[in-house]
Amino acid sequence: MYTILKSKALAPNIYEFTIRAPLVAKNAKAGQFVIVRIHEKGERIPLTIADFDKNEGTITIVFQVVGKTTHELSTLKEGDSLKDFVGPLGNPSEIERLGSVLVVGGGVGIAPIFPIARALKESGNHVIGIIGARSSDLLFWEDKVKEVCDELIVCTDDGSKGVKGFVTQAMEMVFKEKSDIKRCWAIGPLIMMKFATQVAKKYNVPITVSLNPIMVDGTGMCGACRCTVGGKTLFACSHGPEFDGTLVDFDELIKRGERFKEEEKIAWERYKSMKGGA
Repeated sequence: MYTILKSKALAPNIYEFTIRAPLVAKNAKAGQFVIVRIHEKGERIPLTIADFDKNEGTITIVFQVVGKTTHELSTLKEGDSLKDFVGPLGNPSEIERLGSVLVVGGGVGIAPIFPIARALKESGNHVIGIIGARSSDLLFWEDKVKEVCDELIVCTDDGSKGVKGFVTQAMEMVFKEKSDIKRCWAIGPLIMMKFATQVAKKYNVPITVSLNPIMVDGTGMCGACRCTVGGKTLFACSHGPEFDGTLVDFDELIKRGERFKEEEKIAWERYKSMKGGA
């Protein structure tokens, strides 16, 4: 069993757990993910590793409540345990010394962009960070991300903190001011990564995105996480989760992500009725 050592609400419906998982932590690298199952009858859900401590043997995950399983996960407390915590899975980020790089985290994507920014900083890069959310109450880890960035831009859609506007607008600002950005990483909702890719392509900056589609086994056997990249069908779990954003068919991924909405709604309603309207 994998014990929850720390539990924290970061923002409305966004939670941070620190899990004791020594073997996973020992082998974890930036960009990888884990698959979590709460109990024997639980759904398997993929979560990108937000932080890890090899010495302490811990993995940090950050998740947003969007349905039955994530709601059930959010009800767990410190001292509770998870049935399964499988990982690290997927290929790690390709980290090298490039010079000036840009990392962009939107919404819950702020969490998985952190270890990438840290790894880039440790490799001697000049790291410029952009983090954004719809409003200030949904922002988190600002200080944590700032520690691993040489420059950090905070933006909110409604202007309640930092620069008013989307992360893509902040990207435009950075690319206009700095012509030496060698590479960009962007993690967030699919629609955000789609438009971030368009901005990076406009300025001829290579961009890497991290995909987190529906998964089952997470090792390339089931094919549930298939996506079209460069005209080829690839698996996000085993070929990714990171890909060249300019090659990803985001429109197809967005449609596939809505495939089980009705089933998810039914599962959520059934769960609430079992819990007495919780």
